[in-house]
Amino acid sequence: MNMFGVDIGGTGIKGAPVDLDRGDLADERFKVLTPHPATPESVADGVAEVVGHFGHTGPLGVTFPGVVVDGVTRTAANVDSGWVGQDARKLLSDRLGQPVVVLNDADAAGVAEMTFGAGRGRGGTVLLLTLGTGIGSALFVDGHLVPNTELGHLELHGHDAEKRASVKAREDEDLSWEHWARRLRKYLAHVEMLFSPDLFVIGGGVSRKPEKFLPLIHGISAEIVPAELQNNAGIVGAAMAAAKL
Repeated sequence: MNMFGVDIGGTGIKGAPVDLDRGDLADERFKVLTPHPATPESVADGVAEVVGHFGHTGPLGVTFPGVVVDGVTRTAANVDSGWVGQDARKLLSDRLGQPVVVLNDADAAGVAEMTFGAGRGRGGTVLLLTLGTGIGSALFVDGHLVPNTELGHLELHGHDAEKRASVKAREDEDLSWEHWARRLRKYLAHVEMLFSPDLFVIGGGVSRKPEKFLPLIHGISAEIVPAELQNNAGIVGAAMAAAKL
């Protein structure tokens, strides 16, 4: 069965039809740049462009980089503040003329990884971290999601952790992989102290290059693995949510 998923990020908006029997994209994904400012209306236009590229009609899932409760976006760290309190489900449904479900981006990626990827069949406490413009998190206890954890906003040395350990921080500060890995290790150690996970799954675009940084991270008790669905996990998770509409 094919469903459609769209993943809104701080840098790009990407989407594709998803084969839910295989847990993989059914077609090559299409991406547009996230507008700046990333207002609700301009982002909705970007989502419409992605959906229109495929001529998709019918239900779809859309991820958002922030807390989402019953289709309402509660936070907006890497997009315009106009998203705070926005009924995103209604906004996007009206813009597209199709049924839409909206969920946190890392939660969507985590559900996909737990079903089809690196977390498949794992019990205990599993924590997926998406490293990109910010840091998203999805926490699972015996396969059950604890939604909207947003652990990228934990304070680390006086800063939001994502301001120090995201991929954007590495790129903006032109950090070497070694320097960035030290920062990431400190963040993982902090999260491990709070949640004692059995497994860390590292997602986002950087999961395509695990050899660059994972061997440099030491002193963490939990197993650390790259996301198997890599940066497509959010799209797959969004499509999974759409299948429940």
